[in-house]
Amino acid sequence: MKKLFLVSSFMDVADLLPKFERQLNGKTVTFIPTASKAEEIVFYVDKGRQALERMGLIVEDLELSTASPQTISVALKRNDYIYVTGGNTFYLLQEMKRTGADKLVIEEVQSGKLYIGESAGAIITAPTIDYAQEMDDKSKAPHLESFDALGLVDFCIVPHHTNPPFAEAAQTILDRYGATLSLVPISNQQAVEVRNDDYIVTP
Repeated sequence: MKKLFLVSSFMDVADLLPKFERQLNGKTVTFIPTASKAEEIVFYVDKGRQALERMGLIVEDLELSTASPQTISVALKRNDYIYVTGGNTFYLLQEMKRTGADKLVIEEVQSGKLYIGESAGAIITAPTIDYAQEMDDKSKAPHLESFDALGLVDFCIVPHHTNPPFAEAAQTILDRYGATLSLVPISNQQAVEVRNDDYIVTP
């Protein structure tokens, strides 16, 4: 079963995860903070890691921009879950494609491995990240040749809907792309729970 837990701010909705995925204690998670490397504000990375550890998860950091292809492959295959933090979506996709992590993540998730994506980590699961230009600076990823993303879901997450400082950017995305993309806006207090081809927004 394909399972994804997609959020704007993991620290605000972490308590929803145990209701979606039982028996978290003692499980291992590949923690990918790469998107945050292109940003100055990164407090959410440690907050997310701490929230996972409080649930009894064993966290293994995997920085795509510096890890070898073998290290990336071993970590993604060995650990029980995948967690991708927020940050710059374009930089994240650039590094995923450069290292081949994109194909590995797709393969693992399609095989049933739980994917937890926060903000940029949620956006990247869509078929395209083109719409994220309203929220993120694409110039941070000068070597990204295509906005085609992971395509793990057939909709496009719009994170931080109604939440400063991204409320205006989120609304611009809805206004500009609402007629052409299947957009799913979520606030910092909501999560999208995906099982196979079905999803619900909670709460």
